Amino acid sequence: MTDVTRTGREVTALMPHDESDKFELRLQHAVAGFVDGPRAAVEEADQLVEDLVGRVSDAMAQRRRTLRTSWQAADEQADTEQLRLALRDYRELAERLLRL
Repeated sequence: MTDVTRTGREVTALMPHDESDKFELRLQHAVAGFVDGPRAAVEEADQLVEDLVGRVSDAMAQRRRTLRTSWQAADEQADTEQLRLALRDYRELAERLLRL
C-alpha cells in the first residue's frame, strides 16, 4: 500500500487498497443508478463523499500522530537526523494535502 512522490520516494497510502476499492464500487453504484433514480444516486454519492472525507481526515490525523511520535521522544532529545527525516515526512504529507 504505497504511493510514489514526485521525488521518487515511496510513501504509505492513506488507506488500504481494498478499502479504497470499496469506495470506488460505491461510486460506480451511485453513477450506474442515476438513470433509474437520479435523486437517490446523488444522495448516495453525497453519503459516499461524506464517508470518504471522514476516512481521509482520520487517516491524516493518524499519520500526523505517527510523525509527531517519530521526533518527540520522551526526553525531548531527538537528534538532527531524526528531525531531518521528520521534516521530510511532514513536507511530503503537506505536499499530498496540497495536491488534493
